[in-house]
Amino acid sequence: MEHILSLSYGKDSLACLGAIDELGWPLDRIVHAEVWATDTIPADLPPMVEFKAKADKIIKERWEIEVEHVRGKWTYEAAFYRKRTERAKTNPGKIYGWPFQIHGVWCNSDVKMPPLLKIGKGNIQYIGIAADEPSRFHNLSQTKKSPLVEAGWDEAYCRQWCEENDLLSPIYTTATRGGCWFCHNQGVEQLRLLRKNYPDLWALMLKWDADSPVAFHADGHTVHDFDARFALEDEGFINAQDRFSWSMLEHSQIGLDYYLKGEAET
Repeated sequence: MEHILSLSYGKDSLACLGAIDELGWPLDRIVHAEVWATDTIPADLPPMVEFKAKADKIIKERWEIEVEHVRGKWTYEAAFYRKRTERAKTNPGKIYGWPFQIHGVWCNSDVKMPPLLKIGKGNIQYIGIAADEPSRFHNLSQTKKSPLVEAGWDEAYCRQWCEENDLLSPIYTTATRGGCWFCHNQGVEQLRLLRKNYPDLWALMLKWDADSPVAFHADGHTVHDFDARFALEDEGFINAQDRFSWSMLEHSQIGLDYYLKGEAET
């Protein structure tokens, strides 16, 4: 039986390294589940890719353990374009599309978790649940333990430990979001930044969106809806700081169409 740290590169999972040392617990392996958007494009934005490489080097030097980067058989895009069986309850014969489904999302269970579940079987797994997160304690068991809970480390102390050990992810110091850049759960500001800073990735999301039989958001709005909203902001028809209602999009679109027509004629 091995003792394995499941590493996400967030402050809590990284701080587990310090808590494990403090408790004197054994640590045999450190494993991170990678998600790839396509065969050539990672799910992480460039700042996070760079931070992972930096953290791996620090961990190797201080703990003498090589972080294992594992991945399942599916990229996000490949899972996205899978076809449902004809007997499926929703959208039979069509591609899966965006992960939001009536019966739950597929991205975590189908793309990210399979390699971790395989590695964790029959071993002791350490996970980054902080001492001040009691709502998550139900995830703990005899084989799934939190060094942070045992050591009494709360989220604030985890951040402090990471700062002191040069292991604080850029997601806590910049506007860069952690997690997958295409995640349907990310907020409006993160989508706005993605469109502005990474137009190639935004274009790929628009392509997926056009092909998807499922809306990007649970409320029925699409990536194209957000694209139209941000375009109106760019042209000054909508103020990004004002309270937004989707009904504003229809009225403002009239003004934008008129503006674009005028630009084309000059």
